[in-house]
Amino acid sequence: MKFQQSLLDYISTSLITMNETVSIAESVTSGLIQLAFSQMANAKLFYKGGITTFTLPEKVSFLDINRIQAEENGFETQKMADTMAVKVAESFGTDWGIASTGYAASVRNSGFKVYSFCSFSYKGEIVLSKRIELHDKTQALDAQLYYTEFILGCYKSALNQILI
Repeated sequence: MKFQQSLLDYISTSLITMNETVSIAESVTSGLIQLAFSQMANAKLFYKGGITTFTLPEKVSFLDINRIQAEENGFETQKMADTMAVKVAESFGTDWGIASTGYAASVRNSGFKVYSFCSFSYKGEIVLSKRIELHDKTQALDAQLYYTEFILGCYKSALNQILI
């Protein structure tokens, strides 16, 4: 598996230049975003770590997700991604928090749709939040890889907003 090197280099250089740190909370991408960050040059200077919580009980325990709201609102929501991004940054003491949650396969809980939410927090505030929809016949690994690349691209945009 190979990520776009120019994208990884841009993110790495930007975070080092800004002297800022990042942590990651993943669900649907199952650690792929963390893998991408671990491949960046000088990652130890800005990447502090992450957590993969695949089921609701773990999201409740580790990321302060409200179980009742999650059950009432269909489990995977933009609000959940936002909360995950803020909480992971808080837990790791980082400037940035990146979160992904959603579905990589067409299942009953997703309404037989394939979609994901990603969120980016910066210093405790959500700065970018997106929904990503894919064709319902997309293979799970393809969806996870697409989400990861999309999220990395969105993160580059979020960094640009702060740098400007």
